[in-house]
Amino acid sequence: MYRRPPSFFDVESQLDKIYQINNFLSTLNPLIKWELFRSDLNKVREKERKSNAGAHPYDIILIFKVLVLKKYYNLSDEQTEAQIRNRLSFRDFIGLNFSDRVPDAKTIWLFAEQLKQLDLEQELFDCFAEELVRQGLEAKSGSISDGSFVAVPKQRNTRGENKQIKSCEVPERIAANPHVLAQKALDAEWAKKGDKLPYGCKNHVTIDEEHKLIRGYGVTGTAAHDSVPYLDVLRGVCGSGGVCGLGIFGQGY
Repeated sequence: MYRRPPSFFDVESQLDKIYQINNFLSTLNPLIKWELFRSDLNKVREKERKSNAGAHPYDIILIFKVLVLKKYYNLSDEQTEAQIRNRLSFRDFIGLNFSDRVPDAKTIWLFAEQLKQLDLEQELFDCFAEELVRQGLEAKSGSISDGSFVAVPKQRNTRGENKQIKSCEVPERIAANPHVLAQKALDAEWAKKGDKLPYGCKNHVTIDEEHKLIRGYGVTGTAAHDSVPYLDVLRGVCGSGGVCGLGIFGQGY
Protein backbone atom coordinates (compact mmCIF):
# COMPACT_ATOMS: atom_id res chain seq x y z
CA MET A 1 0.00 0.00 0.00
CA TYR A 2 1.32 3.43 -0.98
CA ARG A 3 2.01 5.79 1.89
CA ARG A 4 2.81 9.36 1.04
CA PRO A 5 5.29 11.24 3.20
CA PRO A 6 3.73 13.49 5.87
CA SER A 7 3.13 17.11 5.00
CA PHE A 8 3.03 20.32 7.02
CA PHE A 9 -0.75 20.66 6.64
CA ASP A 10 -1.81 17.13 7.65
CA VAL A 11 -3.27 18.17 11.02
CA GLU A 12 -5.21 21.07 9.49
CA SER A 13 -6.56 18.76 6.81
CA GLN A 14 -7.74 16.22 9.38
CA LEU A 15 -9.37 18.96 11.47
CA ASP A 16 -11.23 20.27 8.44
CA LYS A 17 -12.68 16.80 7.83
CA ILE A 18 -13.57 16.37 11.52
CA TYR A 19 -15.37 19.72 11.63
CA GLN A 20 -17.34 18.83 8.50
CA ILE A 21 -18.85 16.00 10.59
CA ASN A 22 -19.31 17.96 13.83
CA ASN A 23 -18.24 21.60 14.04
CA PHE A 24 -19.60 22.40 17.49
CA LEU A 25 -16.25 22.95 19.22
CA SER A 26 -14.81 24.96 16.35
CA THR A 27 -17.95 27.13 16.38
CA LEU A 28 -18.02 27.48 20.17
CA ASN A 29 -14.39 28.51 20.64
CA PRO A 30 -14.54 31.94 18.94
CA LEU A 31 -17.99 32.71 20.37
CA ILE A 32 -16.88 32.70 24.01
CA LYS A 33 -14.84 35.64 25.30
CA TRP A 34 -12.48 33.47 27.30
CA GLU A 35 -10.48 36.36 28.73
CA LEU A 36 -13.54 37.31 30.80
CA PHE A 37 -12.67 34.40 33.10
CA ARG A 38 -8.96 35.12 33.55
CA SER A 39 -9.17 37.49 36.54
CA ASP A 40 -11.19 34.99 38.59
CA LEU A 41 -9.09 32.04 37.45
CA ASN A 42 -5.88 33.82 38.43
CA LYS A 43 -6.99 33.65 42.07
CA VAL A 44 -5.90 30.01 41.99
CA ARG A 45 -2.32 31.16 41.40
CA GLU A 46 -2.11 34.09 43.76
CA LYS A 47 0.23 32.08 45.98
CA GLU A 48 3.76 32.96 44.91
CA ARG A 49 5.91 30.14 43.51
CA LYS A 50 8.88 29.28 45.74
CA SER A 51 11.18 28.74 42.74
CA ASN A 52 11.23 28.58 38.96
CA ALA A 53 12.30 24.94 39.02
CA GLY A 54 10.17 22.32 37.32
CA ALA A 55 7.69 22.62 34.46
CA HIS A 56 5.93 25.94 34.03
CA PRO A 57 2.19 25.86 34.74
CA TYR A 58 -0.30 25.67 31.91
CA ASP A 59 -2.08 28.82 30.86
CA ILE A 60 -5.02 29.34 33.20
CA ILE A 61 -7.54 29.65 30.33
CA LEU A 62 -6.26 26.42 28.77
CA ILE A 63 -6.90 24.50 32.02
CA PHE A 64 -10.37 26.05 32.33
CA LYS A 65 -11.16 24.85 28.81
CA VAL A 66 -10.06 21.38 29.89
CA LEU A 67 -12.60 21.53 32.72
CA VAL A 68 -15.26 22.65 30.23
CA LEU A 69 -14.58 19.53 28.15
CA LYS A 70 -14.57 17.34 31.26
CA LYS A 71 -17.81 18.71 32.69
CA TYR A 72 -19.84 18.93 29.51
CA TYR A 73 -18.75 15.66 27.95
CA ASN A 74 -19.29 13.94 31.32
CA LEU A 75 -15.73 12.59 31.62
CA SER A 76 -13.58 11.55 34.58
CA ASP A 77 -10.16 13.14 35.05
CA GLU A 78 -8.48 10.08 33.49
CA GLN A 79 -10.93 10.01 30.58
CA THR A 80 -10.41 13.72 29.97
CA GLU A 81 -6.65 13.27 29.70
CA ALA A 82 -7.09 10.26 27.39
CA GLN A 83 -9.56 12.05 25.12
CA ILE A 84 -7.35 15.13 24.79
CA ARG A 85 -4.48 12.87 23.78
CA ASN A 86 -6.73 11.02 21.34
CA ARG A 87 -8.88 13.75 19.78
CA LEU A 88 -7.49 16.42 17.49
CA SER A 89 -10.61 18.53 18.01
CA PHE A 90 -10.09 18.56 21.80
CA ARG A 91 -6.47 19.67 21.35
CA ASP A 92 -7.54 22.36 18.93
CA PHE A 93 -10.27 23.58 21.31
CA ILE A 94 -7.90 24.10 24.24
CA GLY A 95 -5.05 25.39 22.06
CA LEU A 96 -2.52 22.56 22.15
CA ASN A 97 -0.38 21.48 19.22
CA PHE A 98 0.16 17.77 18.62
CA SER A 99 3.65 17.93 20.18
CA ASP A 100 2.61 19.96 23.28
CA ARG A 101 2.37 18.52 26.78
CA VAL A 102 -1.12 17.39 27.77
CA PRO A 103 -2.39 18.11 31.32
CA ASP A 104 -2.50 14.80 33.17
CA ALA A 105 -5.38 13.54 35.30
CA LYS A 106 -3.76 14.74 38.55
CA THR A 107 -3.33 18.27 37.19
CA ILE A 108 -6.95 18.35 36.05
CA TRP A 109 -8.19 17.09 39.44
CA LEU A 110 -6.04 19.53 41.40
CA PHE A 111 -7.20 22.58 39.44
CA ALA A 112 -10.87 21.60 39.87
CA GLU A 113 -10.31 21.15 43.62
CA GLN A 114 -8.64 24.57 43.87
CA LEU A 115 -11.66 26.19 42.20
CA LYS A 116 -13.98 24.43 44.65
CA GLN A 117 -11.95 25.56 47.66
CA LEU A 118 -12.22 29.16 46.44
CA ASP A 119 -15.98 28.77 45.75
CA LEU A 120 -15.33 29.66 42.12
CA GLU A 121 -16.39 26.53 40.26
CA GLN A 122 -20.16 27.12 40.16
CA GLU A 123 -19.74 30.86 39.62
CA LEU A 124 -17.46 30.33 36.60
CA PHE A 125 -19.65 27.71 34.98
CA ASP A 126 -22.78 29.80 35.55
CA CYS A 127 -21.00 32.66 33.80
CA PHE A 128 -20.00 30.31 30.99
CA ALA A 129 -23.63 29.16 30.64
CA GLU A 130 -24.79 32.78 30.43
CA GLU A 131 -22.24 33.41 27.67
CA LEU A 132 -23.65 30.47 25.70
CA VAL A 133 -27.18 31.84 26.01
CA ARG A 134 -26.00 35.31 24.93
CA GLN A 135 -24.52 33.73 21.82
CA GLY A 136 -27.86 32.18 20.91
CA LEU A 137 -27.20 28.62 22.09
CA GLU A 138 -30.46 28.38 24.00
CA ALA A 139 -33.15 25.70 24.04
CA LYS A 140 -35.70 26.35 21.31
CA SER A 141 -37.16 22.87 20.86
CA GLY A 142 -38.24 19.89 22.93
CA SER A 143 -36.33 18.51 25.88
CA ILE A 144 -35.26 14.98 26.82
CA SER A 145 -34.89 13.95 30.47
CA ASP A 146 -33.14 10.81 31.64
CA GLY A 147 -31.45 9.28 34.69
CA SER A 148 -28.35 7.08 34.88
CA PHE A 149 -26.80 5.11 37.76
CA VAL A 150 -23.37 6.04 39.13
CA ALA A 151 -21.94 3.13 41.11
CA VAL A 152 -19.83 3.66 44.23
CA PRO A 153 -17.71 1.11 46.12
CA LYS A 154 -19.40 -0.82 48.92
CA GLN A 155 -18.92 1.19 52.08
CA ARG A 156 -18.27 -1.65 54.59
CA ASN A 157 -19.75 0.19 57.54
CA THR A 158 -20.92 -1.47 60.74
CA ARG A 159 -24.65 -1.98 61.29
CA GLY A 160 -24.64 0.81 63.85
CA GLU A 161 -22.93 3.19 61.44
CA ASN A 162 -25.40 2.34 58.67
CA LYS A 163 -28.26 3.07 61.06
CA GLN A 164 -26.75 6.48 61.84
CA ILE A 165 -26.21 7.24 58.15
CA LYS A 166 -29.85 6.39 57.37
CA SER A 167 -30.81 8.89 60.09
CA CYS A 168 -28.70 11.55 58.30
CA GLU A 169 -25.99 11.39 60.96
CA VAL A 170 -22.26 11.05 60.31
CA PRO A 171 -20.72 8.29 62.47
CA GLU A 172 -18.00 9.50 64.84
CA ARG A 173 -15.35 7.16 63.37
CA ILE A 174 -15.95 8.60 59.90
CA ALA A 175 -16.29 12.24 60.93
CA ALA A 176 -13.07 12.11 62.97
CA ASN A 177 -10.93 11.09 59.98
CA PRO A 178 -11.17 13.34 56.89
CA HIS A 179 -9.39 10.70 54.78
CA VAL A 180 -12.05 8.12 55.67
CA LEU A 181 -14.84 10.66 55.15
CA ALA A 182 -13.53 11.45 51.67
CA GLN A 183 -13.94 7.77 50.72
CA LYS A 184 -17.51 7.48 52.01
CA ALA A 185 -20.61 8.08 49.88
CA LEU A 186 -23.05 8.89 52.69
CA ASP A 187 -25.91 9.64 50.27
CA ALA A 188 -25.56 6.39 48.31
CA GLU A 189 -28.53 4.00 48.19
CA TRP A 190 -29.46 0.55 46.97
CA ALA A 191 -31.92 0.15 44.11
CA LYS A 192 -33.32 -2.68 42.02
CA LYS A 193 -33.18 -2.69 38.23
CA GLY A 194 -34.20 -5.99 36.72
CA ASP A 195 -31.98 -8.65 38.24
CA LYS A 196 -29.33 -6.12 39.30
CA LEU A 197 -28.95 -4.27 42.59
CA PRO A 198 -26.98 -1.08 41.84
CA TYR A 199 -25.56 0.84 44.79
CA GLY A 200 -24.69 4.50 44.51
CA CYS A 201 -26.28 7.67 43.14
CA LYS A 202 -28.26 8.66 40.09
CA ASN A 203 -27.56 11.51 37.69
CA HIS A 204 -30.57 13.21 36.11
CA VAL A 205 -30.14 15.41 33.04
CA THR A 206 -32.36 17.40 30.71
CA ILE A 207 -31.11 17.83 27.14
CA ASP A 208 -32.58 20.06 24.46
CA GLU A 209 -33.16 18.30 21.16
CA GLU A 210 -31.86 21.06 18.88
CA HIS A 211 -28.36 21.72 20.23
CA LYS A 212 -27.84 18.50 22.22
CA LEU A 213 -26.83 20.62 25.21
CA ILE A 214 -27.36 19.58 28.82
CA ARG A 215 -29.70 22.28 30.14
CA GLY A 216 -30.31 20.99 33.64
CA TYR A 217 -28.95 18.33 35.97
CA GLY A 218 -29.47 16.93 39.43
CA VAL A 219 -28.18 14.12 41.64
CA THR A 220 -30.18 11.78 43.90
CA GLY A 221 -29.77 8.38 45.49
CA THR A 222 -30.35 5.40 43.21
CA ALA A 223 -33.68 4.61 44.88
CA ALA A 224 -35.29 7.84 43.67
CA HIS A 225 -37.63 7.48 40.69
CA ASP A 226 -36.66 9.47 37.59
CA SER A 227 -39.75 11.64 38.00
CA VAL A 228 -38.79 12.83 41.53
CA PRO A 229 -36.14 15.45 40.58
CA TYR A 230 -37.73 16.24 37.20
CA LEU A 231 -39.18 19.64 38.13
CA ASP A 232 -35.92 20.78 39.73
CA VAL A 233 -33.97 19.68 36.67
CA LEU A 234 -36.49 21.37 34.40
CA ARG A 235 -35.98 24.67 36.20
CA GLY A 236 -32.47 24.69 34.76
CA VAL A 237 -34.05 24.73 31.30
CA CYS A 238 -36.52 27.45 32.18
CA GLY A 239 -33.93 29.61 33.94
CA SER A 240 -35.85 29.96 37.21
CA GLY A 241 -33.21 28.69 39.61
CA GLY A 242 -33.06 25.33 41.33
CA VAL A 243 -30.52 22.67 40.46
CA CYS A 244 -29.29 23.67 37.04
CA GLY A 245 -26.36 23.48 34.71
CA LEU A 246 -25.54 23.75 31.03
CA GLY A 247 -23.37 21.44 29.05
CA ILE A 248 -22.39 19.70 25.86
CA PHE A 249 -23.78 16.23 25.42
CA GLY A 250 -23.01 13.38 23.09
CA GLN A 251 -20.77 13.60 20.08
CA GLY A 252 -17.13 14.54 20.11
CA TYR A 253 -14.36 13.98 17.57
